[in-house]
Amino acid sequence: MNPIERPRRLRRDGLRELVSETTLDASDLVTPVFVDATTDERVAIESMPGHERVPVEESVSRVEEVLETGVEAVMLFGIPESKDDRGSRAWAADGVVQEATRRITRETDATVITDVCLCEYTEHGHCGVLEDDAAADPRLTVKNDETLDLLGKIAVSHAEAGAEMVAPSGMMDGMVGAIRDALDDAGRADVPIMSYAAKYESAFYGPFRDAADGAPAFGDRRHYQMDPANAREAMREVSLDVEQGADVLLVKPALPYLDVIGAIRAEFDRPVAAYNVSGEYAMLHAAADRGWLDLRETALESLVSIKRAGADIIVTYFAEDIADALGR
Repeated sequence: MNPIERPRRLRRDGLRELVSETTLDASDLVTPVFVDATTDERVAIESMPGHERVPVEESVSRVEEVLETGVEAVMLFGIPESKDDRGSRAWAADGVVQEATRRITRETDATVITDVCLCEYTEHGHCGVLEDDAAADPRLTVKNDETLDLLGKIAVSHAEAGAEMVAPSGMMDGMVGAIRDALDDAGRADVPIMSYAAKYESAFYGPFRDAADGAPAFGDRRHYQMDPANAREAMREVSLDVEQGADVLLVKPALPYLDVIGAIRAEFDRPVAAYNVSGEYAMLHAAADRGWLDLRETALESLVSIKRAGADIIVTYFAEDIADALGR
């Protein structure tokens, strides 16, 4: 008996493309850019092949390289010239991200999103103001409400420098509301917030901590980032951020949390973003270096899977290479 249903009919070249359910475009992608105030030359990031820390003076040229591939948006991370226990360089008017943002928005057409956090700016590498004796007692952690005030100051300083969107990543309770209030009070009601609404305490962040010099000096971040075992909790976190005024909802990491991306897409009427993080990037490079898989094909398949799960925006270190491939 011949089969009645023949799905293979639509898998021929020409037809296959017509019925493709998921489309990935360069305009869906955001490239992370690391701007380093401590160097006057580009510094390769060993654990993230193809990426560099760039001095402020080269931030514009770096973003122009991104734009040439068809990617239209960048997310800026800063390595400051100095650090202290409160991360005060994070909101300095002449800070590394602020200065890079001014230059990039003045000289290019890139959409600039800025990371709003303290881990790169504090001596201890945690994402906020520490409780007393936190270094000696692992039960202690970041002071939530005191940190909120600082996140608001950082967001306002980025907006005043020209950032088109701010992205708080510290997973502090109430961070979206605090930043929204600070922006509105500063006359920046038009600046949207891309909240790291479901950010997990993940083992996939290792290379990023090399890139941004933001690894904790002691302990870990399990007291404020989410437990990888929890999905229902992510929905609660996202719901709170929506209530507080989040404009875009971001999940980090991406590939191990496709179920969370899909659930958020189904539940919330907001753009959904996903961060295809440094560890996801590095492991594909490592496997490709050994000849175990094709780098471009697996990178593309990974990003398509993130888009298929429901992400409208993908922050990824593969953005330039994949955009270049898509444009051919």
